Amino acid sequence: MATVMDGKEYGDDKHGERTLATPDNGHPAEIGIFKDGMRVYPEATADPLDPLNLPRWRKHTILAIAMYLYFMFTFITTATVPSFVELQEELGISYSQVNWTVAIPALGLATGPLFWSSLADIYGRRIIFLTGTLIAFAATIGAGAANEYGGYMAARFFQGFGVSPGATVGMAVVMDIYFDYERGQKLGYWVLALDTGLLVGPIIGGFMDLVSADWIQWLMAIMFGALLILEFVFMSETLYPRTYMLARMPVESMAGTDIEKLDERKGDEAEVELKRTTKLMALNFRRVPGLRHPKPWDSAVRFILTFKYPVVVISVFTYSFSWYWWILSIITMIPAAYVQYSPQIQGLLFVGLLLGTLVSEIFASGKLSDYIVAKLAKKNNGVKSPERRYVPRTPRAPPT
Repeated sequence: MATVMDGKEYGDDKHGERTLATPDNGHPAEIGIFKDGMRVYPEATADPLDPLNLPRWRKHTILAIAMYLYFMFTFITTATVPSFVELQEELGISYSQVNWTVAIPALGLATGPLFWSSLADIYGRRIIFLTGTLIAFAATIGAGAANEYGGYMAARFFQGFGVSPGATVGMAVVMDIYFDYERGQKLGYWVLALDTGLLVGPIIGGFMDLVSADWIQWLMAIMFGALLILEFVFMSETLYPRTYMLARMPVESMAGTDIEKLDERKGDEAEVELKRTTKLMALNFRRVPGLRHPKPWDSAVRFILTFKYPVVVISVFTYSFSWYWWILSIITMIPAAYVQYSPQIQGLLFVGLLLGTLVSEIFASGKLSDYIVAKLAKKNNGVKSPERRYVPRTPRAPPT
């Protein structure tokens, strides 16, 4: 059945795709954005304020900020490990208690996304990044100034809670600004930031311990302060009312637009009065307009409902325990296992793991993943499936 929108007649094909009727041959021509003959998602608009239409340098800048926050996500947990002996003496605690100084921020990292994720879908990504980083910055100053165990542990928890938007909200930012055919590489970089933060933390922390254990916290405070400035100056809002804007500023095309020609088809941002992305306030505490907003507790509800799907749960637990838990278990025991070595040498023990992580990203992930998915999709009538992402992971299993 044909419908009229923005002065053009549209029909619905048998797959439910929106198509543009072409009276010359009577066959509908699919509209949308294409690359190498395959349709790309999400569907871009003609709006210059659409995050998908941002200049390449701005996308890379936003990605770098998301990676910076995700780097700090794990850096804060492991950077203090080489200073365990000094922390024991300074706070008057046992080795078992000092181990908890790594577990407590990890608890903040685990619970924080349940709080922040829905809020980021209501008020936007930018304000959540800024608020979380500000909390982490203040908590880090508190940890550096703490002189008793209880205060130090409280500060460490809020460090993790503040930096936790780097996980779920950081991924949402990457998904907001890149098309599907780019996401393997970009998400690969983003995850690499997480992995390197985990392994670089003890290396840098070991050398900062030459000054004092407190200076590890002061260094992190400086890093959070720099990140806060970068977020405020360079990070624009990426939560975008795509469905609303597609109805008002679709890309004008009779038979689909190649991705390379997308810039030629941009419209005038003033065509739609709705405030969006860079037109929102610098500190926006109002709901982003033009969207259906979740309830603040929806993220926690979805997390619980995830346990209905055993395949997802098994995959998550496998990743969590084989990577994050395993590495942390080793990291926290190194000061006790290699007590004869200085904190600096203990930190350097992680160089091998760091190099392995970098090699894996270069040769078995990222760009290679995008390439394999595109090749397999062409053999599958242009249909992409998430399972294809597992193919480049296969060579990594035996050496691991």
